[in-house]
Amino acid sequence: MRKLASLLLACGALWAQDLPPVAAPSVVPAAPLVLENTGKPMLVPFRCTEEDIRSAGLTCSEQDPCPVYLELAAVESTGIRIFAAGNLHAATATLYTILLGTEDNGQTWREVHERIRGAGLDHIQFADVETGWTSGLSFAPLPQDPFLLMTTDGGKTWRPHAIFNEPRFGSIQQFFFEDKTSGSLVIDHGPGTGGDRYELYETNDGGETWNIRETNVKAIRIKRAPLTPNPDWRVRADSATKSFQLEHRQGQKWVSLAAFTVNLGGCKPE
Repeated sequence: MRKLASLLLACGALWAQDLPPVAAPSVVPAAPLVLENTGKPMLVPFRCTEEDIRSAGLTCSEQDPCPVYLELAAVESTGIRIFAAGNLHAATATLYTILLGTEDNGQTWREVHERIRGAGLDHIQFADVETGWTSGLSFAPLPQDPFLLMTTDGGKTWRPHAIFNEPRFGSIQQFFFEDKTSGSLVIDHGPGTGGDRYELYETNDGGETWNIRETNVKAIRIKRAPLTPNPDWRVRADSATKSFQLEHRQGQKWVSLAAFTVNLGGCKPE
């Protein structure tokens, strides 16, 4: 999820990460506010609480509030709806996941799933217009407890599903579904694990259960997966407007469909 870090620095943003989806995730209701796209970067609402400061281990004050940033890591379209996934973070901790969606080609946006505390989202894939997944993990403070958010109704509703039945360090390095039931994912347990760092899992029930197929000290790649995400969509951090641009390829050029402001304000005691 750090692939955009260098671009974020250009926007004046730093990021780091902290959820345990194995247990019941700590969520807050999705913001009911509909964001109107007027052509300028949209501001995702965020109001910092004492619990946010405490759980993230932040040291914020009235005189020195902690800046909070938006990071968008992935965008995907079903042809009917468009989704963008990422996180809200301070300089030293991730605060929440964020999953945005639009049903009118980017004119209006809303959060389509509750924010999950201490976690981030990074990839999205749809097998068809109804069935899709976005991958995420917790940071507390190391990457752990990878999970998927899953939808079977075109992204109207999503539900979290842990990959493991117990807490484990690691992140979803790659996942790919050939259709709405058959899929694979690679877990990276990070350096210094004392064993095979990478694990390949497969599912035949849309991600409800996963079976291990391979372990290796070297990186594993899903052979059937494309080398790049959807080539017609991308997320781009724009330093001039300090925003994330969601762009769609039209012929030989990229056209911005929507933009979201990076700087969301500051955290300070209430």
